[in-house]
Amino acid sequence: MTGRISLLAFVTAGGAVHSLSHMPGRAWWLGLCVAAVLASLIIIGCSPRRRRYGVLMPLWMATAGLLLTLARVEQRLADRLHDDNENQVSRVVLRVAGLPRLNPDSRQFEADVMSSLPGGVPSRIQVSWTAAQWAGPYGRADRAPASFPELMPGQVWRMALTLKRPQAARNPNAFDYEAYAFAHGVRALGSVRGKPRLLYDDPWASLPIMAQRARHVVRAAMQPYLEGKRYGAVLLALAIGDQASVQADDWEVFNLTGITHLVSISGSHITMIAALGGVAVFNAWRRLRWRGRALAERVPAQVAAALAALLVAWLYCLLAGWGVPARRTFFMLAVVSLTYILRLPLSAFRLLALVAFVVVLLDPWSLLASGFWLSFGAVYVLMASSGWYGRAVGQAVLTRRQRLSAFLWTAACLQLAITAGLMPLLAVIFHEVSLASPLVNAYAIPVISLLVTPLALLLAGVALMPGLEFFASLFAWLGHAALDFMMGPTQWFAGFKMASFKVAAAPPWLTAGAMLGLVLATLPYGLPGRRLAWLLMVPALLWRPGRPPEGGWDLHALDVGQGGAIVIQTARHAILFDAGLRSSATSDAGQRSIWPFLRSQGIARLGALIVSHADLDHAGGVRSMLEALPVQQTYSSFDLSAYLAREARLLGMPGQLPPLPPVMSPCEYGMTWHVDGVSFEFLWPLASKAGASGRGASRNARNDQACVLRVRGRHHSALLTADVGSRQEAALVDRGLGAADVVVAPHHGSRTSSSPEFVAEVQAAHVIAQVAAWNRYGHPAAEVEARWQDSGAVFWRTDHHGAVSLRSRADGLQARSERVAGRRYWQTR
Repeated sequence: MTGRISLLAFVTAGGAVHSLSHMPGRAWWLGLCVAAVLASLIIIGCSPRRRRYGVLMPLWMATAGLLLTLARVEQRLADRLHDDNENQVSRVVLRVAGLPRLNPDSRQFEADVMSSLPGGVPSRIQVSWTAAQWAGPYGRADRAPASFPELMPGQVWRMALTLKRPQAARNPNAFDYEAYAFAHGVRALGSVRGKPRLLYDDPWASLPIMAQRARHVVRAAMQPYLEGKRYGAVLLALAIGDQASVQADDWEVFNLTGITHLVSISGSHITMIAALGGVAVFNAWRRLRWRGRALAERVPAQVAAALAALLVAWLYCLLAGWGVPARRTFFMLAVVSLTYILRLPLSAFRLLALVAFVVVLLDPWSLLASGFWLSFGAVYVLMASSGWYGRAVGQAVLTRRQRLSAFLWTAACLQLAITAGLMPLLAVIFHEVSLASPLVNAYAIPVISLLVTPLALLLAGVALMPGLEFFASLFAWLGHAALDFMMGPTQWFAGFKMASFKVAAAPPWLTAGAMLGLVLATLPYGLPGRRLAWLLMVPALLWRPGRPPEGGWDLHALDVGQGGAIVIQTARHAILFDAGLRSSATSDAGQRSIWPFLRSQGIARLGALIVSHADLDHAGGVRSMLEALPVQQTYSSFDLSAYLAREARLLGMPGQLPPLPPVMSPCEYGMTWHVDGVSFEFLWPLASKAGASGRGASRNARNDQACVLRVRGRHHSALLTADVGSRQEAALVDRGLGAADVVVAPHHGSRTSSSPEFVAEVQAAHVIAQVAAWNRYGHPAAEVEARWQDSGAVFWRTDHHGAVSLRSRADGLQARSERVAGRRYWQTR
């Protein structure tokens, strides 16, 4: 027990470092060491000799985990982009280090920096190479993909790059890209300028480069046989772990049905492939002879099979990209093989603790990956459930049919246990739990594990061999046919309303209670009330965040980059003002930021969706929002139906409109409605001019006709101004605009807005500018920011502060910034 506690103490201490907002100074390090020594001396002096080890070992391991992780973090923080190089062009000689991501208009890859001019460039960067003729946010539905030179791991290029520190949107309970980049060692993002030059190719530079080059070769060999196949990208993901080409719609189906773990290289796939390799070597080793003696007489066949299985697992993990689940599986197989060869006793939970320790020791940032928790959580549930099945002593011998039925029943029970056991983790990470998972996994696991994955690997092997094109085509057809057959009922389950349920972000204490319930429920038989421990999960799964009281409101200015998206909550309703930016044909702020936020807040429907004007940075996510949840009514300054029809044509889906709300109204001056003691009033435009404000109109005309909304509660008011300029501001002031406690800066704080008269009129206490870091427009203008601050307002910027939330209550106006309240040491700003 002491050993397991010590290993987990190391892991826990390392994880505690990742909760720090800043790295402590050297005095703190010294104080920690002194405290550990003093605590050790006290324990040695006060504890009996037999108990000293049980207390000292966890203490020393926790101290070691803390100090080692701190040292690793400090080392990575020192490898940073120099301030003088931020948003400047640097000439860099780099080596392609990762498998390039292939998009129709761009290429992305991780690279190791060999030299740079000027200096101050970190050792690992991510490079984006965009085509000269960008197809725009709607993609290339009617155009051929852009032409790029072939990029392969190991190539050395000279490139001119505009470098920036990694920075992305920061919203409550959302994915943290900056943490992801830091964990992967990516310390700068580079955009290609000019024409890069290939210097030479060195595919044997290192073992990681060799592994990534092998992945590239296999992908290139498989692609001709998968071209045109609906689920060809999934076969590629199963073979080499390249998930970049899997469509977003497919990921949604996988998430709703709980089979995401099956369509990526998981521990079960690696174990299966390793077992096949081990069985093959075991059977061959027993029959082979060398110099008149059987090989089994020199080395037992079981030992040879264990080593062969471990080698196969290692090679497959390298081919899969060496992710956290792959590492967990490999180290678990390595420990099992080693203990078997050395005849050492090792229980299941000692194995799990030892593997977790090894994974964190080699990569302290693996604790930041959701795959770490889901992978170890699933294995823990399986190990804890191992006593749930078996055959009673003295029972008659079962027939083959009875054995099959018992096996299927046991597999279903274990899958149900995994689904229930992972509910708290899935709720915390994805805010969604699949109810269809046990049913779908019942047929998906055998189909993918026993048919699709082996066929994908056979395709990968045969595609590399010349002259075997027929077999490669056959394996590709068989694998895709099996997958296509499986996806039929899976898509039906995903379309069923009860396939999953949304879970709001619960407080940490409720999540901890749910995890405690999981641990208690999976303890061995004998604990009184053990089965009732599952009920401890219910409060976290049914949690709903508190809503404002009658007459109060919450305003959330989301971080959506260079775009607008404001969520307003009242006691029983939610309203969305603008839907953010569309960045590509498959990505927009609605699906990427707004809908995940609404889901985390327990918002299942919108009372109103207001689209201020037809610019892509405000209307880009409308389609995704209408598809994601019911909307009772829309307001817009343009013909929203015509906009959506045009967008469908540009996306290559003519006539495929999202679900439209029952009422679609223009926003006009004087329109007012009241909900939950809060009034909403449109102050602009004076009259709806759909033709003058649609996509066919000029940008200035669209901005001039943008909706302006005033929100008034019992205690405070807010003014949402969209992209109006100084002329519209003057007209509002002339009409007696009055004061507002919160103002969203007009036109993102541009120089042509926030006039001195407007600033003096509204007398705002808080002003929010929704802008992207290093945006090309220079928003917000320095003089505008200073003007608001001189008036006494607190000026919030989403590029500096992340999402900004303000709560109107009787005791005052409360403000919260995501980057300030949830700051971590890896943050750029």
